[in-house]
Amino acid sequence: MRLRLPEERPTEPPTGYKIAHPVLSQDGTRAGFTGVSLGGAVPYGVLDEARCVYGLRHRAPHRRCDCGFHCVHDSATAEAMLCTAEHRAAVLLEVSVLGAYIRFEQGFRYARQRVRSATVGPCACGAVAAALADAGWGRPGWRALAAACAGCVRGRTSLSLAGFARLAGDGLRVRAGSGPVVGDLPAGLGVSELVAEAALLQARLDWFQTQLARLDEGGPQG
Repeated sequence: MRLRLPEERPTEPPTGYKIAHPVLSQDGTRAGFTGVSLGGAVPYGVLDEARCVYGLRHRAPHRRCDCGFHCVHDSATAEAMLCTAEHRAAVLLEVSVLGAYIRFEQGFRYARQRVRSATVGPCACGAVAAALADAGWGRPGWRALAAACAGCVRGRTSLSLAGFARLAGDGLRVRAGSGPVVGDLPAGLGVSELVAEAALLQARLDWFQTQLARLDEGGPQG
């Protein structure tokens, strides 16, 4: 006789926390996330279903495999992962655990998830993030993004935090680590979103003006 795992039937989806890198599709039409460990090669959307990373045809999570989405029970454990050098540019996600799941001491392995919110850390210079900009690496067809302040965006491919939330869709909320929530509001953009958008546009304008000034200094070539 085989032992069966106990079944849970929660009235509401459990909440979990994880870290991931925000990504933007090559054509700029989609936004999502990519994991920092086993499933890092396969970007996922705000509302998505797990697939076996080994290419096996069973449904995730399978008891004899380690496939499926992973998360931990509390935000402090997930935030601690952001201290390591390789994860400094990742963001903190709050997720709803959907579908079948396997409960562990520190978290869940599960079939489906909805990313409810993403908290973006500071820019590499230490300033509060105003945008997510090209991080200089990625996956095939996807650019990884990292936190950037208005002064550090320059001419890189970038999205404001509110812009990333709108592009990712499905009600995602994105906030700067020490700032207010800046998600997609039903009645349009709020004050914080407009400030972030204006800062991003100003940074791009400053960069273009610098390039024009360099061209003017060169003068006509005879």
